[in-house]
Amino acid sequence: MTRQRTLEQRRAERAWADVNEAKERGDKAAKEYGSLARSAPADLQANGLGQTLAFLRAKGFENGKKKDNGYSLLFGHISSWVMAQLGAEGPDLLLWVTNTASSQDYRRATTEAIAFSSWLKRFAEAELPTGADHER
Repeated sequence: MTRQRTLEQRRAERAWADVNEAKERGDKAAKEYGSLARSAPADLQANGLGQTLAFLRAKGFENGKKKDNGYSLLFGHISSWVMAQLGAEGPDLLLWVTNTASSQDYRRATTEAIAFSSWLKRFAEAELPTGADHER
């Protein structure tokens, strides 16, 4: 008999895979990602979903092209998870919340991003090196 996985279990499983992907990117990207993931839940609560995503996108992309760094990786991880959970369509979460989402959608997306990033934070604290210098 199979057991249905809870949403928390699915969040944890995906966060574990995402943190391990960051770990495989090399020391610089892993440190950067780890530092960002550790502060992500607080950043989302203090600054809001849109501003946090805009910050990550600004640092993770140049002229519309994705850089190979912790910013773009975290942006992609949060974006793909939340969009999948909400059934949102579009190239990424930032564009969806700024162009398509209703106020209720935005609140749901923020709640899900905080919940998911809490798992990212836990696993980053356990698995990734510290000491990245990233601009705020």
